Amino acid sequence: MAACSSAEAKYETDRNIPTYEVRDINSNVIHVGSIAGLWRERLDRKYFSFHDREIDKSTEEDAAFGEEMGISAETTDEIKMICRKRKKRLDYREETLIIDRICRNETYANEVHCLGLDKTPADPEDQVEEGEIILTMNILYPIISHQYKESKPLQTIQVLGSQKLTQLRDALCCVSDLQISGEFSNTPDLAVEHVSKDHFKSAYFYFEGVIYNDMRYPECKDLSKTILEWVESRERGYDRFQTAKMEDTTFNDLRIKIGYPYLYCHQGDCEHVVIITDIRIIHQDDCLDKTAYPLLRKKHWILSRKCAVCKMYIARWVTNDDCFAPADPCYFCDLCFRMLHYDSDGNKLGEFLAYPYVDPGIFN
Repeated sequence: MAACSSAEAKYETDRNIPTYEVRDINSNVIHVGSIAGLWRERLDRKYFSFHDREIDKSTEEDAAFGEEMGISAETTDEIKMICRKRKKRLDYREETLIIDRICRNETYANEVHCLGLDKTPADPEDQVEEGEIILTMNILYPIISHQYKESKPLQTIQVLGSQKLTQLRDALCCVSDLQISGEFSNTPDLAVEHVSKDHFKSAYFYFEGVIYNDMRYPECKDLSKTILEWVESRERGYDRFQTAKMEDTTFNDLRIKIGYPYLYCHQGDCEHVVIITDIRIIHQDDCLDKTAYPLLRKKHWILSRKCAVCKMYIARWVTNDDCFAPADPCYFCDLCFRMLHYDSDGNKLGEFLAYPYVDPGIFN
């Protein structure tokens, strides 16, 4: 019996070691919390300890530099930290360089990359624990978007294994959450009161046969009911799906495949493919402030749509059947829209339909 138990334990351990299920595409199913335990058990502590930081605090060279420049030791240490971060960024740029020129996309990527580099918390209680797991995931464009076919993901985000799924859900930014439903040509000032995310708070993640619903608020609905009814209506060849609450589940509780496409759905039918691309133990060069997670690592730059009249400001309104517009639909900034379609007293001029427009570029 002891030999049998030992064999079962070894099988369970081996099953949580990632191997390719489909070569160079995705791994086998692993339990995130179990693989974290295996790493902490088998790795020497020096490989993930935060106390062996390779930063010289006081050397003769630093002291000589500080004396020559007339600056304190604290300022010298701060300069060394900044230079260390900049060198890391330059090394990263050398590895990923495509065009040797500075553009706004690269400036934006540099700002995002430096958000969490070597960041430590002001409050020691907010420091990430040694041996914590970091998951890196790509969030793709909505499936209904034409940009879904692009190779670049909408966002790349890092989360901690101890964090709940709701923390990732709250960190995701999608233009559909800010959509404003309704036609407002007669009452343009009321449009800001109807943001979608304030009214439709339901959402779910799908990982390995389990649908995790966000049920934190009384108005949340179980969006998975339609899927479960469709699966159970007739024999479709699927195993029975399970359901769980997003707010009660951490990433350590998940069973997932690395590199395999999963699903995030919100606003009823806005579906994003989610791919977990990496799982590893946090190290001393990562952001060690747990309040900064989920941490944005990359964000695809999106071109903004400008006003059709002034060509300067970002569009805020889109009109249909507009007798004043050169095209249908036509996009306007708020100033041009009101000057063209309303008199000085705010009365509507002519016939047109007006809808608030949320530009995807606002997330840049």
